[in-house]
Amino acid sequence: MITTMQAPLGATLTDQAVHFSVWAPNAKSVAVTGDFNKWDEEGFPLFPAEDGSGNWSATVPKAGAGSEYQFVIVGADGERRQRIDPRARRVTNSVGNAIVYADDFDWEDDDFTMPAWNELVIYELHVGTFNVKKKGEPGTFDSVIERLDYLVDLGVNCIHVMPVCEFAGDFSWGYNPAHPFAVEEAYGGPDGLKRLVRAAHREGIAVVLDVVYNHFGPSDLSLWQFDGWYENDKGGIYFYNDWRSSTPWGDTRPDYGREEVRQYIHDNAMMWLEEFRCDGLRMDMIPYMRHVSGGESDDDRLEEGYSLLRWINSSIAEKYPHKITVAEDLHGNAFVTDPPEMGGCGFGTQWDGDFVHPVREAIITPEDSHRSIPSLVNALLRRYSLDAFNRTVYTESHDEVANGSARVVEEIAAETGAVDNYYSFKRAALGAAMTMTSPGIPMLFQGQALLEDKWFSDQDPLDWTRLERFSGVRNLFRDLVRKRRNLEGNTRGLQGQHTQVIAANDNDKILAYLRWYDDPASDGVLVVLNFSNDSFDGYALGLDFSARWQLVFNSDWKGYSEHNVDVPTYPLVETEAVEQDGRPHRVLVNTGPYGAHIFALAPQE
Repeated sequence: MITTMQAPLGATLTDQAVHFSVWAPNAKSVAVTGDFNKWDEEGFPLFPAEDGSGNWSATVPKAGAGSEYQFVIVGADGERRQRIDPRARRVTNSVGNAIVYADDFDWEDDDFTMPAWNELVIYELHVGTFNVKKKGEPGTFDSVIERLDYLVDLGVNCIHVMPVCEFAGDFSWGYNPAHPFAVEEAYGGPDGLKRLVRAAHREGIAVVLDVVYNHFGPSDLSLWQFDGWYENDKGGIYFYNDWRSSTPWGDTRPDYGREEVRQYIHDNAMMWLEEFRCDGLRMDMIPYMRHVSGGESDDDRLEEGYSLLRWINSSIAEKYPHKITVAEDLHGNAFVTDPPEMGGCGFGTQWDGDFVHPVREAIITPEDSHRSIPSLVNALLRRYSLDAFNRTVYTESHDEVANGSARVVEEIAAETGAVDNYYSFKRAALGAAMTMTSPGIPMLFQGQALLEDKWFSDQDPLDWTRLERFSGVRNLFRDLVRKRRNLEGNTRGLQGQHTQVIAANDNDKILAYLRWYDDPASDGVLVVLNFSNDSFDGYALGLDFSARWQLVFNSDWKGYSEHNVDVPTYPLVETEAVEQDGRPHRVLVNTGPYGAHIFALAPQE
């Protein structure tokens, strides 16, 4: 017996049956075949909806949880096609079968709430390479869980997980989604992802998931010419079929103007937050959703792409205001993080190219004289619509350490050899310190605290033996994260909106700034960064108020690296009533070569 009913698109489990529904508006007929009918070529017929929506559906009693299936679609051209369900939560593999998924995961006592965004420290990781257990096989969600203790010790409270939608093969960065609703089987499938989210939440770690809506595929793409209709030899109902289809990844841009495709993408975004309880989404390269060329010209503007971004972000903000959306835009546009009612796209934060590029250049450049302190000041003070946390700051991401570039320590080591050299350690530490003390949401990339070399590749897993070899580097990053999160109760200023540059000396290559939350005299944090290979004793910095300062972080500490030099530092320094740089008080500090120092306010005697 086969009956029709109103139910969501995809495969919906009912009492001892499965309801199948699919959008195929140009099909002559649709059926479903699978292991429940011995893969009969004709399949069980689905019936068209009377409302003209183009949906086909039927309830199949013999199907159940775990059943493998495909849709059999006869197009307007009379050609018979077998297609994987576009909304399948599981597939056997990218060119295999859909699997009926029973969403009965036990979340136990999970009631996690996302930390305040100004308290976040993000760690970007790639499931396939983060913790590989067997050579020749990718890592899994469960293998990531095994290393959560490392992340807890490091102090991060949010992980950004690179895309996990089912992709071609078992090895990929993940930015080639073949099945947007299915979770990569090689990583552990949908239950594996849920186990990771549950385990991370237990450790106080939020999970932000990377999603790709600027293109699909381009390979193993069952959505391609899904029901037989297409124009100009392009992708059919899920894609633009004219010049707007063109992307750097093929003619695979979704049709943001077609209502059913908009709903498909919107439902996908909400699925990760609702069914998988992720705490946010990071959207890949949204310029290619806003404009055909990824630029800013009105000639190829995709207004429907803008409106789709606003719709998704508005839905998330209304239903889950504590969850965050992160944009990769990199064009320096404030409207990306402006509210939709102000004409913005509504993202919570955006990756800031105006930080990463000048900071990387400053720490990678071989000659001290070529480092630009003014460009670092601009990187420090850059903000979008007056909100410091509308940007995410970093020196490494999957993009910045691949595609012709390498990890910071590798780029520096090009002059010297192995990455465990003086210059690589010292200047990478300087970049990390600026990341953790600048206004914005700081982000680390996997392997940074292990002093990983080379560049990111989905075939090159993290080398965890480096954790013991470079434990001092791990300790440096851990201490910086603790300061950024105010875990010791004396660096709250690093979570505030306010920044004042108090020294920007391009001759000495000294950058010093004050960060505060409410009042610099009560919760201020003083940061001193030396971008030169020179030491300075008693370097004078002007301040507007008197204070005693306690040194709470010193990158020159011998415990971090044998490369550090023994420059005398003082645990307490006090301002003098001496004018400096137009300010009524001064404080004298010492700094070693490429030193980074953080001072917290100490009680007045």
